[in-house]
Amino acid sequence: MIHLPALVTDLALILISAGIITLLFKWLKQPLVLGYIVAGILAGPYIDLFPTVIDTTSINTWAEIGVVFLLFALGLEFSFKKLMNVGGTAVIAATTEVISMLIIGYIVGILMGWDSMNSIFLGGMLSMSSTTIIIKAFSDLGLKSQKFTGIVFGTLVVEDLVAILMMVLLSTMAVSKHFAGEELISSLIKVAFFLILWFLIGIYLIPAFFRKVRKMMNDETLLIIVLGLCLGMVYLATETGFSAALGAFIMGSILAETVEAEHIEHIIKPVKDLFGAIFFVSVGMLVNPAILVEYIWPVAIITIVTIVGKAIFSTAGVLLSGQPLKTSIQSGFSLAQIGEFAFIIASLGVSLKVLDDYVYPIIVAVSVITTFTTPYFMRMSAPFASWFNRILPDKTLAFFERYSSGTKTINHESDWKKLVKSFSGKLVIYIVLLSAILLFSIHFLSPFIEERINQVWWGKIASTILTILLMAPFLSALLSNKNNQPKLFMRLWKDNKYNRGRLIFLVLLRVYVALTFVSLTLINIFKLQYGISLLTGIAVLAFIFFFRRSFNQYTKMESHFMMNLNQREEVNKGKASSIKTSFTSQMNNKNIHISDLEVSPNSPYVGKTLKELRFRNDFGVSIVKILRGGQKIYIPESTETLYPQDIISVVGTDEQIERFIKTIESHKNNNQEVEKEITLQSFTIDESFPFIGQSLGDSQIGEKYNCMIIGIERESGSFMNPRPTIIFEPNDLVWVVGEKERLENICN
Repeated sequence: MIHLPALVTDLALILISAGIITLLFKWLKQPLVLGYIVAGILAGPYIDLFPTVIDTTSINTWAEIGVVFLLFALGLEFSFKKLMNVGGTAVIAATTEVISMLIIGYIVGILMGWDSMNSIFLGGMLSMSSTTIIIKAFSDLGLKSQKFTGIVFGTLVVEDLVAILMMVLLSTMAVSKHFAGEELISSLIKVAFFLILWFLIGIYLIPAFFRKVRKMMNDETLLIIVLGLCLGMVYLATETGFSAALGAFIMGSILAETVEAEHIEHIIKPVKDLFGAIFFVSVGMLVNPAILVEYIWPVAIITIVTIVGKAIFSTAGVLLSGQPLKTSIQSGFSLAQIGEFAFIIASLGVSLKVLDDYVYPIIVAVSVITTFTTPYFMRMSAPFASWFNRILPDKTLAFFERYSSGTKTINHESDWKKLVKSFSGKLVIYIVLLSAILLFSIHFLSPFIEERINQVWWGKIASTILTILLMAPFLSALLSNKNNQPKLFMRLWKDNKYNRGRLIFLVLLRVYVALTFVSLTLINIFKLQYGISLLTGIAVLAFIFFFRRSFNQYTKMESHFMMNLNQREEVNKGKASSIKTSFTSQMNNKNIHISDLEVSPNSPYVGKTLKELRFRNDFGVSIVKILRGGQKIYIPESTETLYPQDIISVVGTDEQIERFIKTIESHKNNNQEVEKEITLQSFTIDESFPFIGQSLGDSQIGEKYNCMIIGIERESGSFMNPRPTIIFEPNDLVWVVGEKERLENICN
């Protein structure tokens, strides 16, 4: 008989044990991740009741590949555009929770007698919540239509990016063995530089490549190409000093912006599931039950710190962002666990040989316990919020209510803010691209040319000319006002003479950046003095400026990039089956939000008009949009009739929508990335409001702006679904549903 390698027999043992145990866990309605860990413990070297693996080194290699594909799949679901749309609530909540748990974890580790490196890694592991476990719990408990789940998912998106950055910083600290601030800042700048550079190049090239070869690709070739791109970026990341996981994550996030993203997710899923299973089984294999018994008290302490700490600080973060108390508590309780990223960070520490042997099984045990407690915490969050609300002093409750509803949510960005935001973003992109060209010239282009040209000076001149030509489109864009919000610039210039000094400063800053890169090129290639390089650089920039029309490729490049970046979104707009709604704020203490539902063919409301259905009176909800095939009806009139398979957008509280769902049936998942068409906003009436003193009906604000007023708050009280006779008064806080662009015109 042909001798089987140990790797094959070990893989057979792992997959068979994982299959049997996960079937059991599926039957028990528990997360599969726990089943994999238990299978790993049983198949590991510390349990003699069952056959054990022979070659753990090879399994660890497979597990590292598993981490690569897990992070690649996470990148496919991540999307940097999604990060831009998660909103301030998610950013504040994630930042508060991560920083707090990093500090708490480090302090707990030190108090338990652990060294600094173990304690830092402990803080990192405790700061990451589990996306897998939360999604599973929300699905099992039927909570996906609740308002707080959107906040939780947004927080998880931010945490994903923070976890990637944290892995880079932890790797740097582990290798350097000290915690110098300069080195950490240098690592952050380096990772930010490469993240932006790879993302820009990837979005510019990869979607165009897919468009060219789309007709020639089937599932097989697409899978091979995608895996090649993933592993290619992994190689590039490791060559530049980063982890393989970071490279996989970046390539996944780039592919997430392509039209093929959903198709890629589908074909990559079996690969991700296979290697992910091997990774989680390998996690269990490293758990020594004897160590767990020996360290039972650290397990108990860290578990309590994780549950209590994450619940408190996540709640505080959401509350700090301006959300109501109940929503904050529900969000905080949902995030009170650790999961897959804790394992990945622990694996990083093990591979770098900076974690003691007992830390890994302790973290696994804490994760298992918090996984079991998560559904119970989610269930008890609403009752706990009600109880907590009753015991709080009236002054404290009044403070929370004022804090959550005391800000305007329609903020008209000043022209200066818009200009500075656009200027800063483009300047960062210019600097990254010019830096990349300069580094490429210094390390590759110049040595290559000078080796092939015998005369040194001619080689240097050729290198300089080629480098400047590569930089020319971006230098031209820096010098020209055409690519830097010219209309906004001129409006500010004409608006006030005091603006001109600041505007001139912004122009000079762009010129200074361009001059710096030209001078650095001359200094590095010719070794010239700064003064000579500066004068030569001015001459080069003057030449580029006067002949800028010959270097206008940047505009075409930017258009190509934006087309690739928005292609998936544009394609999704044309899909009649998709529902596209979002909200950018909510009625804070009223807990109002927008949800999307599909009308069942068996619904008793099919064929009736909205006036006949009286949804406002019966449920307190308002229908603000109907999607019927390819037709979209915004702010439908009372004479509109409901038909089977209509997708309706309703606005109301969690309780109102939940009661409404039971009647309408066939609720559609609204936790998907959506475009901003219908939005829920609020604004405070000031002297410029054109309808002060008029009634809601007389103002005809709904007809003029295609919107619906659903609430008015003033010192004398609150009015939900206000009657047409109510009068607009100064300082009223008005809640309105409609198209964002139309709503912003209300206050103009």
